[in-house]
Amino acid sequence: MVGHHQEEGPSMSTGQLETSKMPKVKRSRKPPPDGWELIEPTLDELDQKMREAETEPHEGKRKVESLWPIFRLHHQRSRYIFDLFYKRKAISRELYDYCIKEGYADKNLIAKWKKQGYENLCCLRCIQTRDTNFGTNCICRVPKSKLEVGRIIECTHCGCRGCSG
Repeated sequence: MVGHHQEEGPSMSTGQLETSKMPKVKRSRKPPPDGWELIEPTLDELDQKMREAETEPHEGKRKVESLWPIFRLHHQRSRYIFDLFYKRKAISRELYDYCIKEGYADKNLIAKWKKQGYENLCCLRCIQTRDTNFGTNCICRVPKSKLEVGRIIECTHCGCRGCSG
């Protein structure tokens, strides 16, 4: 009986995998619209901060606190695109739609920002009544004038200290 011998190809050790740099993933095959080169550096910078926040050690933090920087950066990135399109009118509808489609901005959060009373909303979890004990909004949605004077509040979902105005 003839023995089968398989040749093993070059393999990478786990140390090599960790140190090798992964190429940046292309989000879509369609080239970005005009004006992309103006906002890309800011979005890349926010993307880099997001990666840092995701890999940041969470020792000494409560379980919910480790997600707060990610929520803040998500809000900041969506607000940046919202302001460029709706407030400053600095980008085209095509570029705005591209940013939404590629996941650079949260279309549901932006839709809430367009409604009265939600202009400064921090995150969508803070208005979901199913996440609270009594079926109400988050404490950060209570206007500061309705709270005790000097009381510092902090949302457990995203770390917001008051987004109702």
